Amino acid sequence: MQIHVVQRNESLTTIAQAYRTTVQDIIDANELPNPNNLVIGQAIVIPIIGSFYTVKQGETLYSIAQKVGVPYQQLATINRISATQPLSVGLRLYIPQGKKRPADFNAYVEPRGTTVAPVLESSAREAAPYLTYLAPFSFQVHRDGTLKEPLLNNFPEIAKSHQVVLMMVINNQENDQFSDELGRILLTDMAIQDKFLNNIVATAKKYGFRDIHFDFEYLRPADREAYNTFLRKAKARFKNEGWLMSTALAPKTSATQKGKWYEGHDYKAHGQISDFVVIMTYEWGYSGGPAMAVSPIGPVRRVLEYAISEMPSNKILMGQNLYGYDWTLPFVQGSVAKAVSPQQAIQLAATHNVPIEYDSKAQAPFFKYTQSGKQHEVWFEDARSIQAKFDLIKELKLRGMSYWKLGLSFPQNWLLIVDNFNVTKRA
Repeated sequence: MQIHVVQRNESLTTIAQAYRTTVQDIIDANELPNPNNLVIGQAIVIPIIGSFYTVKQGETLYSIAQKVGVPYQQLATINRISATQPLSVGLRLYIPQGKKRPADFNAYVEPRGTTVAPVLESSAREAAPYLTYLAPFSFQVHRDGTLKEPLLNNFPEIAKSHQVVLMMVINNQENDQFSDELGRILLTDMAIQDKFLNNIVATAKKYGFRDIHFDFEYLRPADREAYNTFLRKAKARFKNEGWLMSTALAPKTSATQKGKWYEGHDYKAHGQISDFVVIMTYEWGYSGGPAMAVSPIGPVRRVLEYAISEMPSNKILMGQNLYGYDWTLPFVQGSVAKAVSPQQAIQLAATHNVPIEYDSKAQAPFFKYTQSGKQHEVWFEDARSIQAKFDLIKELKLRGMSYWKLGLSFPQNWLLIVDNFNVTKRA
């Protein structure tokens, strides 16, 4: 695959000709919302085998080979040049597709209300070929250890038909808010805890869940060790059934990090007990805060580098957002940004005829536009930003990636998964 960034005066016709492909193939691959009105700075995935690399000042065939992971002699042969000749700036080299490593991919899907929206079910079907796990969000626990089921509809059938492990997500929410008191009861009252575990096992057998996933948040620091003890007990129980057990973790950068979100999560213990963890490396830019990248690469890297100092890297799924936000400026505390899919963001830029910029430090695209006299700032994800995260997965030797959440269109993401990895199927 080739990631191409649209330049001024380019059209799909000129882009297709440059890569010896067709306009329709590019439209279909990217599900382009604006084929006749491309935006300057828009990232497009070109559906070709391999990619092209443009030589920059000071680069040699050897340095490029090191960067792309292909022997320089092979690059020379493929491009019909001498392995020792100096390279001119602007020369375009063909890079063959490299060897792909296996990786796990999870996606949460969150039905709301009294019915499952058709877009959620269709999104799950479209994503399932690229997933190891599918995670309906979520089972909620009552204070007596009984469970409130989410809307499941056809999600178990979708998982089964695509060899995807159905993940049973369980959290400590009451009235859509995480409850530290509910957490305390489940972790310290042994009679309720045993009833809770019995209900999990019965429900998992009923629907065919094969990974039990605990998303317990805002736990009290005093319950941190109780959580670890509970996870050991649960893991032993689920192992007897042949199931996996995983947990969701807040994005910490140290064991002593203060804050209600962090102190109940023990990275080292979770790494020892769980089969794998999902680290929620997103929401630096969030709906109730000022405009910024949702998952800037620097903070994401710092969290993951701390994580691999506490647990095996092959147990870590990097959390990744499938959405961005549209903020109204200036930011006012108490205001709420609107969530947008990558496709919606591109359409907004096209509608308002504004270029898309790319923050190289955050590794994220953004743009500004004005509507009804109000200035807006939009940060979202594109092929470049997701490729930067895939490169980080490879560099840190992580298990894979977990997406929050399905239902927001981002076709380039799925194309780039299969270009970079062999998706593990564990069902």
